[in-house]
Amino acid sequence: MTAPISRLDRLLPFLRWRSQLTRAALQGDIRAGLSVALVAIPQSLAYAQLAGFPAHYGLYAAMLPAVIGALFGSCPQLSTGPVALTGMLTAASIAPLAAMGSDTYLVLAIAIGLLAGVIQLGLGLLRQGWVLNLLSQPVFAAFINAAALLICFSQLPALLGAPGPRSPQLADEAVRIFHGALAPHLPTLAMGIGALLALIGLRRFAPRLPGVLVVVVACTALSALTGFEANGGAVIGDLPALRPSLQLPTVPEWNMIITLLPAAFVLAMVSFLETASSAKLISEKTGEAWNENQELIGQGLAKIAGACASTLPTSASFSRSALNLANGAQTGVASLVCALAVVVAALALGQWLHHLPLAVLAAVILDAVARLFQPATLVHAWRIDRDDGLAAATTFVATLVFAPNIQNGILTGLLLSLALLIWRSMKPRIALLGLHEDGTHRDLERFGLPHPHPHLVVMRFDGPLHFVNANRFQEAVNWARTAQPDVRIVLVSAAGINAIDATGLDAVRREAANLAKHGQQLAFCGLKKQVIDVLERDGVWASIAPHGSYRHERQAIDALAPLASPPENL
Repeated sequence: MTAPISRLDRLLPFLRWRSQLTRAALQGDIRAGLSVALVAIPQSLAYAQLAGFPAHYGLYAAMLPAVIGALFGSCPQLSTGPVALTGMLTAASIAPLAAMGSDTYLVLAIAIGLLAGVIQLGLGLLRQGWVLNLLSQPVFAAFINAAALLICFSQLPALLGAPGPRSPQLADEAVRIFHGALAPHLPTLAMGIGALLALIGLRRFAPRLPGVLVVVVACTALSALTGFEANGGAVIGDLPALRPSLQLPTVPEWNMIITLLPAAFVLAMVSFLETASSAKLISEKTGEAWNENQELIGQGLAKIAGACASTLPTSASFSRSALNLANGAQTGVASLVCALAVVVAALALGQWLHHLPLAVLAAVILDAVARLFQPATLVHAWRIDRDDGLAAATTFVATLVFAPNIQNGILTGLLLSLALLIWRSMKPRIALLGLHEDGTHRDLERFGLPHPHPHLVVMRFDGPLHFVNANRFQEAVNWARTAQPDVRIVLVSAAGINAIDATGLDAVRREAANLAKHGQQLAFCGLKKQVIDVLERDGVWASIAPHGSYRHERQAIDALAPLASPPENL
């Protein structure tokens, strides 16, 4: 049995580490932190550029936000920092509003991270993490697949050495890529393709090596030795001295905040679903529970800390979290070690990164993101449920069509999946029942069964009875009362009715009165307590209680059979 968590430990989750920090656990944390740092440094540089920030901002995002996410999260193996999907969403949301890389762009991009953090923090503090479950797994998977394609597409200019600034418009980027493909910068293309092949090869044949770090170091050295920059190759260039500072972020005007809010909500939702995916996988492997509301608080505070450090929005990285777990991380100390290692590396290696080719960063992104493209998940969703498949397909297409405003794609999928959910609620399954040979009452049409009594009809209603389907209930009762000649009682098998609202209650009252007008009786069996409680509060229970308390069909039919039979002719 798990020991109760004190209020202080709940408020400050990192206090729980004190009981877990054995010597072996600390060794595992240090080993994991250093291993993750080797991957986080080059990835941070790459993902910052994907988000439209200067490369060194990615190092800032791997420092304070990583520490805050570890201190206040519930899953100690999660690694917080820059990630591809959050970077892409940030760029897609801000690029239509400001020139990428400009001061205005940075202010707005930092602001959207702040808003997303406040949304996550608010949901966590109010214990409303369930809101994020509104986005179904097929819709999320479809969005990731479409976003992966767009991210890969966005890296082609750097891989080809295509001249010109990055355009927020997809059509303009397509033209730029087309011209770049016709006349690529061969040294850049060779460097990018070589790096990509090396990453794939190392992952396959030497998975224990930090492949990203090895490739970045080797390509940077090769670039410096061959005069890659002098031959027209694009490199990161001089990085400014490491001077991360804490300050309140610049808050845009109110009109701009309203403009950013929908995109900030999508960013909060998508980045947390990415976090939840990692946390669930880790929890399954370790057997340790995680708390979605506490993780919302941790990730929200991490985004707010990132905004105060004037850097890009962050999230939990699936790949780096898995690496944390694989290297034996036991507590959040691993993330503290990783952040410290990033700080030391940034101070010591900043001048050596001058010759790092942008094509290599593009290869790092392509290698990481291409693995997110899994069309089989969309086919699987369609095979399992056509509604889920339709929502997933629509999300995938809408994300591509709305690009670069890809947040509209996931909003489209969200609205469609909710609309389909309401549509399904409007059409609950209704069946007339007969006695099956196994002793249960089942769908008489499907199994070719007779009615259980010549003057009594049993109707099953599967679903909550509320305003969406109240008319459906009334139609079903009217159908049941004419299902065979001289029906005297309609028995509703109500085990599937797990809730009822005012409109549903009014439908029950109307049908009871309508049947009485025709000399018929409405009866119920299998009603749940929560439904009976609502009926009692309204007072309608008094009129149906004599024939509404049966627990199952057999009991009800035995009790109602004498009432259903017509009186004998004298």
